[in-house]
Amino acid sequence: MSQVREVTKKNKEYKLSSQITGYMVLIAFGAIFLSFVLNWLFMMKFAVIRRENILEKAYKTFSDGSDKGTLYDNSYNDQFETLCSNENLQVLICTPSGEVVRSSQGSNAMMITQLYRSMLSRDQNSRELIKTSSDYSILKLKDPQVSAEFLALWGTLPDSNLILIRSGLGSLRQSAQFTSRVLIVAGIIAVCGAWCASIFFSHRITEPVVKLTKLSKQMAELDFEAKYVPGKKPNEIDDLGIHMNELSEALEKTIQELRQANADLQRDLDLREENEKMRREFSSSVSHELKTPLALIRGYAEGLSDAVADDNAEDRKYYCDVIIDEAEKMNRIVKELLDLSHLEYGEKIMNLERFDVTEVISGVIRSNSILTNKNGITVSFIHNGPAYVWSDPFFTEQVITNYFSNAIHYCENEKKIEVKVTEREKDYRISVFNSGNPIPEESIPHLWEKFYKVDKARTREYGGSGIGLSIVKAIMDDLHKECGVENHTNGVEFYFDLDK
Repeated sequence: MSQVREVTKKNKEYKLSSQITGYMVLIAFGAIFLSFVLNWLFMMKFAVIRRENILEKAYKTFSDGSDKGTLYDNSYNDQFETLCSNENLQVLICTPSGEVVRSSQGSNAMMITQLYRSMLSRDQNSRELIKTSSDYSILKLKDPQVSAEFLALWGTLPDSNLILIRSGLGSLRQSAQFTSRVLIVAGIIAVCGAWCASIFFSHRITEPVVKLTKLSKQMAELDFEAKYVPGKKPNEIDDLGIHMNELSEALEKTIQELRQANADLQRDLDLREENEKMRREFSSSVSHELKTPLALIRGYAEGLSDAVADDNAEDRKYYCDVIIDEAEKMNRIVKELLDLSHLEYGEKIMNLERFDVTEVISGVIRSNSILTNKNGITVSFIHNGPAYVWSDPFFTEQVITNYFSNAIHYCENEKKIEVKVTEREKDYRISVFNSGNPIPEESIPHLWEKFYKVDKARTREYGGSGIGLSIVKAIMDDLHKECGVENHTNGVEFYFDLDK
């Protein structure tokens, strides 16, 4: 167990939400870094290829205009200027004799000079033939004087005029450098944004996992009341939560069966040792307790038989009432003795269930409210809400009823009864206190014995049999839980314990 806790504590250093955050930040950083590398390695190559396609498309456009005979008309000016402006092209068309027939800029001589200087330069590194065909060639040129790079298409139109189309590469290189800087800044922002977003979403994602962790901890502590509630949009984690609920119900049922089996086994072992002793005690107790009512019944019956009260109807009624009361008392004693016998001999099976004992106590208090009100007794019930216990609901109610009944009959002085439910580490303690005279210390060890009465006159006054606490003891012994009594300066407190 300690190893499991140690591993759990260590795993908290690597929380799932932190791992998700780390992965998302790493993915964002990797994506930005990859984009930066691709831009640095391939953007210029892609840009040059695109410029080549633009030069070729421009040549085809001008070639079509030459075929149609519209290339040199004034109506073609707008189309020509638009193409040159949009694609950042410098175009020069001249006759074989060198006469300029159409140009995109005023300094045609400078353009031709730069072109020839680059094409005729002895430095092979200043020019590179990229593509050639029967009508044109495309070269990558570098002007050594101004250190400028550009692509140039040099060719012949269908009308035999020469055409020169040029596009600078310097702006493309600057764009690539600018894009790299933008990617760096955007990467920093994106990583920070990914970090913030991942913290938020990782908590949203791991929230049901945290709930399942708490649920599993409660299950490990044998608390099966908590259940997992799926979200509005169920996913795989919600499926796991539902299965956890099913597992919780199955475990609760299995533990209930094991508790029942364990209680049955323990009871059988205890009964094997106590059976012989209880047989002897039962015969002795029954004969002793029934002797007094039988003697009274016999005496008053003989008086009626001898016509002692024939002259007085009131005396006859008194004789009959005594006989009926004593017979009823014998009937109650026999019933309680039978219940006690069944408990001690294991003939009544405990049906262990998980229930709220505060509801049972409230029911007992309500059912005795007539007696408490009649005797002017104030009853207070102290608890902290529902208290779920493992026990037999019927026998638990019988224990509470016996305690509460005794408290009513022996309540004196402040006329106060206090019922309390106290939660402890592994169980609940239920106690019933009544104000009145404390029980003599020498009598406390004998309270749980059958037919023992501290105040025999008082017990007889309200019809007590002296078996109630014996029944309580037998029930608690079957549950293998503790019961007892404590004296206080202003009264007596009886208690018993029940498993959580």
